[in-house]
Amino acid sequence: MMERSSRRSPTEGQTAESVELGQSIQRARAALLARQSADGHWCFELESDCTISAEYILMMHFTDEIDSVLQDKMARYLRSIQVVEGHGGWAQYVGGAIDISCTVKAYYALKAAGDDINASHMSQARNAVLAVGGAAKSNVFTRILLAMFEQVPWRAVPYMPVEIMLLPRWAPIHIEKIAYWARTTLVPLTILCTLKARAANPQRVHIRELFVTPPEQERHYFRRGGLLNRLFLGLDTFCRTVDRWMPTSVRRRAIAKAEAWMLLRMNGEHGVGAIFPPMVNSYEAMQQLGYPDNHPVRQTCLRSIQRLVVHREDGSAYCQPCVSPVWDTGWSVMALIHSSDDKGNDAAITHACEWLVQRQELDSRGDWASRAPQAAPGGWAFQYANAYYPDIDDTALVAALLHVVDRRREQPGFHRVNIDRAVDWMLALQSKNGGFAAFDADNTYYYLNAIPFADHGALLDPPTEDVSGRVAACLGIVGRDQDQQGLRRCVDYLRTTQHADGSWWGRWGGNYIYGTWSALSGLVLAGEDIQQPYLRKAVHWLRSRQHDDGGWGESNDSYLDPKLAGTNGGISTPHSTAWAVLAQLIMGEVTCDSVRRGVNFLLNNQQSDGLWSHPSHNAPGFPRVYYLKYHGYAAYFPLYALARYRYLLNHSRS
Repeated sequence: MMERSSRRSPTEGQTAESVELGQSIQRARAALLARQSADGHWCFELESDCTISAEYILMMHFTDEIDSVLQDKMARYLRSIQVVEGHGGWAQYVGGAIDISCTVKAYYALKAAGDDINASHMSQARNAVLAVGGAAKSNVFTRILLAMFEQVPWRAVPYMPVEIMLLPRWAPIHIEKIAYWARTTLVPLTILCTLKARAANPQRVHIRELFVTPPEQERHYFRRGGLLNRLFLGLDTFCRTVDRWMPTSVRRRAIAKAEAWMLLRMNGEHGVGAIFPPMVNSYEAMQQLGYPDNHPVRQTCLRSIQRLVVHREDGSAYCQPCVSPVWDTGWSVMALIHSSDDKGNDAAITHACEWLVQRQELDSRGDWASRAPQAAPGGWAFQYANAYYPDIDDTALVAALLHVVDRRREQPGFHRVNIDRAVDWMLALQSKNGGFAAFDADNTYYYLNAIPFADHGALLDPPTEDVSGRVAACLGIVGRDQDQQGLRRCVDYLRTTQHADGSWWGRWGGNYIYGTWSALSGLVLAGEDIQQPYLRKAVHWLRSRQHDDGGWGESNDSYLDPKLAGTNGGISTPHSTAWAVLAQLIMGEVTCDSVRRGVNFLLNNQQSDGLWSHPSHNAPGFPRVYYLKYHGYAAYFPLYALARYRYLLNHSRS
């Protein structure tokens, strides 16, 4: 809570409210500035569920390279996030139901780390798994891991031959038809599956006690869905049968192509795809291909994984799925721009912008080029470096930010080359329906979600409302004449994707509140009249979701049940409240009671360190499958909302 003793008495012409607001902004700004790195950027922790840390431990057992000190730290972390006062397992997000795949991986990792299976927390987890059907009910990725550790037969996993690397682009299944994250994960995984990789598992740790039916006797590893799903299962069975006749020369050629593809995208110490799953799969694939322990490329790949580890003051450690410096820096600067009327943040802002400019991808043509072969590079990645996979969301944020900074410094055109390259690149990746995805254009081969491998439903990267809203905001801010047709198509896409209740779905943030803020921001900055009924309907929807304490919150359960949109059992969170306040401010609702109450919630819940916090996971990696906690969201979004409120309130009174 906020330290009340730090408040000063109002001077003449000031209200107690304005003094409190100013003090809150000042303290939050100071706390944010204190976290800026020496080279100008910000990078907050990015935490997920238990699976990444569990997989890290199991990776060490796969390769027989066990760091016992790190293993103990990660085991402590896994124990700390088990839901012992409830279902007894591990969930995808704070407050969520048990997730069998999370629980199986965490249990296996803890057992590998030496935990006694008769310990209370292990017994509780084991009973929880058995109560929901046993480890055979785990998802595909978990069963692949178990197959490599010889805990289930290989028939328990989908047939994924490395020969898919040899398929032509026109084939129904091709790696360019799936999303970047699936592509980078799948290519090394096909090597592992084709070779039927075997983990070293030096201590021969097993988890047979997690199966209702012995795994070799289990006959129901795959769920049978609709007609298309059953057809793909039939094809899977047929291909598995004829695999024995695959010519050795063809297999060797396919493995070589997959290996070359993987090595080309190794990305130095930032890792394949700059995300954990492809890094681990690549590292294990290299071992299976015979790369010695001291091979330079293998060692570089290992370092890319190790760089993701966070060591905590309590003696625990966890592994991040990736890092978010460009995203964190962009929003931190956006908050700072509005938090000082005297330009006292200019040095920090300039330093950050210089760092961002250095991260723009101006030379490398990544996988996106298959969809936009004529486009010149110009995007920003989410991570420190990810040349093959810049993303549209970060690019829209940074391009708009640079334009705002130039205008603020009265140096229009200072970053014109950077902005033009970014906007041209984004528009080259506009999908046919007018919307924008995160990494590719028209990645909408929905039938692929029916293949056995895609039980997670996260194989594709279609256009989404929140990314499209960010692009619309960028195009509106930059205001280039040549972009008006593309902007109009984006606006039309946003209008067609609004839900009947006035909200928008959020793919990359805390669902409907995040999506509605993103869409409204884009539409208003694109020039839409804020009095239009469809925009007013969105404001009414937001107000209908406000809690009695003035805040907003939304459970990740809303990804499972749209009826829960914008609700969280009355529990408010700083990030959701900030988004709801910002959405209303962009609509001109500065003096309304809803905004005032939201601002008061943020003021009343500011911590003594100047920031805010909440344990909830505030964004999906993949809706319904995998969730993230951006630690930075409690640093920059509430500050941005308060600072923007103060600026608009002052101008409304003048």
